[in-house]
Parts: sequence; structure tokens; C-alpha cells
Amino acid sequence: MKFTTQDLFDLKHTQILTQNDKMRKTSKENNIRLYNFGITALRSHTTGKATCPFAGECAKFCYARKGSFIWTNTKKAYEKRYLLTKEKSLFIEKMTNAIERRKASHVRIHDSGDFYNFEYINSWFEIINKFSNVQFYAYTKSKILFDKLTESIPENLTLIFSLGSKNDKLINESKDRHSKIFESETDLINAGYINASKNDLIAISKESHKIGLIIH
Repeated sequence: MKFTTQDLFDLKHTQILTQNDKMRKTSKENNIRLYNFGITALRSHTTGKATCPFAGECAKFCYARKGSFIWTNTKKAYEKRYLLTKEKSLFIEKMTNAIERRKASHVRIHDSGDFYNFEYINSWFEIINKFSNVQFYAYTKSKILFDKLTESIPENLTLIFSLGSKNDKLINESKDRHSKIFESETDLINAGYINASKNDLIAISKESHKIGLIIH
């Protein structure tokens, strides 16, 4: 799998911000414009570098390593987006353009992949600060990085810290907005979590800081 700089320049806004069935349904039911940005899960196909550096138990059942995610064209699309993030100026320019062209009201960062270092996080902070009227959110296992950036996290970015990382001990489950994977809805409800499996906006709901997802 090889890509040139021109391949990254040629990425269209529709290839940068996408929608899956869940997001289309959520958008329609809530009269919003919700889009997603995803990169390769766990490790880059071209560089071998970690894209989910703090993944722990979750790596064993990662949904982004099965189903349509392993189709050749899908893998290429996610890898190109990952490589785009390595070109900071180009990434900020093209993401800014994509948000504007899509007229997004909500952006989910990463249905696959994660915040892999400080430079990448800061690129997102620059983008997010351009759009005070857009709500951004992300499930992440990179709490160890964000704990060092608490003063600079944009107000319109909601972080959901995902259990199953190498650093779960850093998550205060009684206070921090976090997510947990369950085998069934019954287990999820009995544990006191709200189900975000079908409606993506539940992840940023003020109803509860305990976000549940059913394994798939």
C-alpha cells in the first residue's frame, strides 16, 4: 500500500468527513449534520506506527478491524486520512474546508484510530477553535495525553474516555465522562449506563457521564 503527497492533496471533502448508517439516522432524527473522521486502527498499514498507542484489552475485539473496515478500499481510505494527519498544515487546511463544505453541525473524531500524540491533538485544537458553532466529540483512550492539556481543551470538544486502555486507572468512573462496552443492553442498564449504541448524540448527552455501548 503506497500513497504519494498528491494522493493527499487530491482527497475530497466527502472523503475526509463521512457518514455511516448510524450517523445518517442520528442526523435525520435530530435535524443536525453529523459527520465523522476516522483513521487506521491500531497501526498504520504503511509506516507501522501506532495509531491507537494506548489501546489495551479493546484491541482483542476492536470493531474497526473487522467487517467493512478490512475491505481493501476502506483500508486505503482510512490510511490516506491517517497520512493526511501527518502533514499538519495540509491537514488543517483540508479539514477546515471539509467542515465548511459539509456544513457540519457535529463532528465525531475517530470512529477508528485515536489521538496518537500531542502534535496531532494540537492540530485538532486549531481546527476546533475555528468553529465555535460546531460540536466536536471523541471517544479516546489517550487520557494520559489530555490530562496534560486540560487548560487548552476547547469548550466545544467533548471527550469520552474509553475503558479498555492501558491506563484505565487514570479514569475516575464516578466523575469522568467515560464509555464501557457491554455484552447486552440488560447488562448495560443494570450497571447504570445510558445506551449510545443506536444514537450517537447520547455520547455527549448531559443525562449521564456513563456511556454504554453494546459490543458488535
